[in-house]
Amino acid sequence: MAQESKNIQFELTEDLITQVEELIAKKNDRKLRKLLNGFHYADIAEILDEVNLDDAMYVIKLLDSETTSDVLMELNEDNREKVLQNLSSKEIAEEIEELDTDDAADIIAELSEERQREVIHHIEDEEHKAEIKELLRYDEDTAGGLMAKELVKVYETWTVAGCLRRIRGQAKDVTRVHSIYVVNKQNKLIGRLSLKDLIVAKSDEKIADIYIKSVDYVNVDEDPEEVAKVMAKYDLEAIPVVDDNMILLGRITIDDIVDVLREEADKDYQLAAGITADVEADDSIWELTRARLPWLLIGMFGGIGAASIISGFSEALRIYPALLMFVPLIQATAGNVGVQSSAIVVQGLANDTIDGNILSRLLKEALLGLVNGLAIAAIVLLISHFAFHTTYNESITICVALIAVIIMAALIGTFIPIFLDKRGIDAAVATGPFITTSNDVFGILMYFLIAKMILGF
Repeated sequence: MAQESKNIQFELTEDLITQVEELIAKKNDRKLRKLLNGFHYADIAEILDEVNLDDAMYVIKLLDSETTSDVLMELNEDNREKVLQNLSSKEIAEEIEELDTDDAADIIAELSEERQREVIHHIEDEEHKAEIKELLRYDEDTAGGLMAKELVKVYETWTVAGCLRRIRGQAKDVTRVHSIYVVNKQNKLIGRLSLKDLIVAKSDEKIADIYIKSVDYVNVDEDPEEVAKVMAKYDLEAIPVVDDNMILLGRITIDDIVDVLREEADKDYQLAAGITADVEADDSIWELTRARLPWLLIGMFGGIGAASIISGFSEALRIYPALLMFVPLIQATAGNVGVQSSAIVVQGLANDTIDGNILSRLLKEALLGLVNGLAIAAIVLLISHFAFHTTYNESITICVALIAVIIMAALIGTFIPIFLDKRGIDAAVATGPFITTSNDVFGILMYFLIAKMILGF
């Protein structure tokens, strides 16, 4: 009876790291090579991220270029930079030759201009060299900066038999054949070819008679996030890239888009937490301070503003000291409601699911805030009156202010991200300290103004 194959998840353990380090120390190349060849290149990169630079370099130079080129792409960026600094330009070129053009261009782009020229000079495959140089001309934040030149394309004038012969030659350089693109004599994208239609067609039929004219594509200058939206909407594993004249330039595959989405999610997460730059836990104290301090200062000034408002009503607090007890409730509720509202709006903007005009959106949030406010206020009314023994007028004041603050926070949390998005600013900045601080200040101000109206101080 045949055994079922099992998908065993790789697990990086201290024992494995120790085993690798011991084999390197003993220079037992045969056993080390055998051990590492049993792992996926992404797993090898994970191992190298945990060992020191000398050991990482030992492994890089031990394994074949086909493996180490893929390992380089998976290494932590800081570690990859250190490894590249310890490789000669010729050694980097040898690794580059094993990579697809998009990955090769990404690695070369991390080098200094002088090193870039040296590495490109040592690339022996002239076609590969020319394609990499072309990709380096595109901005990294465009579809051109994401695309690879490797693809399978056929001309509409070819016969099925001739097409099959040429596809075999092209497919050798393509890791995964997701689609076959059809172009005319001017190399303009005009459609796509179904593999099924190609196989069942007669060998003397023209591609022009069997190709599908409908094809999704993106412009070379398109924003990567927009490319991701198109691919997600139409469930595409790859999408062709064209210029303004519809000339087929390359293709973007789903693995590149996953990297874009992951980087964007990391960026938005940090913005939401009040971190203004792309940093990691292992970065220097100075880099981490520069990324965190600006929003902390904004929060500090927001707190000073709230304190100034409270001090302006010090005489009223002497007469109604119970009001001071509920200041933290007002601030916390305003901040939480604002973050909830902004998070939903930011998510909708990212997914293009925000429908209708801004007024209808604000009205909906105001009604939602009213419902939530009434529910919370009813609970606070009972607790404040019976647990804190506030007077009837004080309890009513607190509850009315709480409802008003919740509605205000919901409106601010909805309006600000939409406002920022319309002006080309990343709306994710509105989901963190920005919303919390602004709602703290406005919430306290509204709280005391309502208290002044009801209690008459």
